[in-house]
Amino acid sequence: MSAFTPTVTGTGPRAAIQRFGAFLAGMIMPNLGAFIAWGLITALTIENGWVNLIARAWFGLGPKDVTSFSSTVSTVVGPIIVFLLPILIGYTGGRLVHGQRGAVVGAIATIGAVVAPVALQIAPAGLPVPKDITGLGPNFLAGFIMGPLTALVLKLWDRLVDGKLASGFEMLVDNFSAGIIGGAFAVIGIYVLGPIIIAINTGLGAVVDFLVESGLLPLASIIVEPAKVLFLNNAIGNGVLVPLGTQQAQGGGTSILFMIESNPGPGLGILVAMWLFGPRAVRPTVPSAMIVHFLGGIHEIYFPYVLMKPILVIATIVGGAAGVLTFVLLGGGLIAPASPGSIIAYILVSAPGTIVANLIGVVIAAGVSFVVGMLLLGFGRNERTAMDLDEANAQNAANKGRKTAVAGA
Repeated sequence: MSAFTPTVTGTGPRAAIQRFGAFLAGMIMPNLGAFIAWGLITALTIENGWVNLIARAWFGLGPKDVTSFSSTVSTVVGPIIVFLLPILIGYTGGRLVHGQRGAVVGAIATIGAVVAPVALQIAPAGLPVPKDITGLGPNFLAGFIMGPLTALVLKLWDRLVDGKLASGFEMLVDNFSAGIIGGAFAVIGIYVLGPIIIAINTGLGAVVDFLVESGLLPLASIIVEPAKVLFLNNAIGNGVLVPLGTQQAQGGGTSILFMIESNPGPGLGILVAMWLFGPRAVRPTVPSAMIVHFLGGIHEIYFPYVLMKPILVIATIVGGAAGVLTFVLLGGGLIAPASPGSIIAYILVSAPGTIVANLIGVVIAAGVSFVVGMLLLGFGRNERTAMDLDEANAQNAANKGRKTAVAGA
């Protein structure tokens, strides 16, 4: 388990959910540096990133021109999110289950599920079928599932053969067993997990599509926000909401659909709540995540904090719904997708008549998410109580040590 992820104790369904969320968070937290690196490179070098914005403002570039530096460096943006991040998640998940051997097979197996859409030429409804790996989208679920699962199978195999191998054959068997199991699960990832994940994405998209067509937009947060935390945000946003929003915004209009998934408010509220009232071991990591999320638009950075305390998903749902309701009541909307979903992107793609409504919606979403998150975290009282108990136990042990030393003297 990551050093940043507090250990969950107790029994019962709530503790089981917390342990599951903590395990998922344990696959993300050690890799936060990679997420931050991707977020910074993305925010700086994509078409509407800081490098190109400054170049257009200061050096007279056209509205669609990009610098050679940004076009060169931005080539790593896609490979990092499509390949590196899911593989890191699978690698870390495998290591949590079975050490370094589990990490290796977890990484091998993850790549199979990642490339499944190309290998099988299928994609979620609403998204084009990728012709090659350059058309792939991020698949974090591949790492979450394939990493621990493959490592668990290897762990069971190692237990089965432990002490039964002739001397001198241990390394040979270890290497071949890891290669065979890792390769086999890469194939399973292509033919089994890949289609399952695509079916999940399609089903979630259909539910969101129904809510949109029924005029129940605020209720869409019930589906979108939990799905985001499971790293399905790109599938729902790009696969459902962006195409529908594009149809609505044709001819110079605006659409709220661009804002349902991309609103940075709920994530900011969660991060502020965790910063002020979350586990003390985690709080120092939050300020940098706030910057990357709110200014860089990389929402994935706050997902581990929700996974660490799964009950916080309620705060994201309520905050997201409050934001959408505000957009509806005030007539908010964007003229194009906010990509990435940062407050800067929101300002850039807001029509002059909607910018105030859009900003109010983001602020309300953040405020509601923060208040609900603060309540769910118990204003930090549970964390302080746990720390005080630990300190009391440590002090008690120290006192016993002194007493023993005095008696011995």
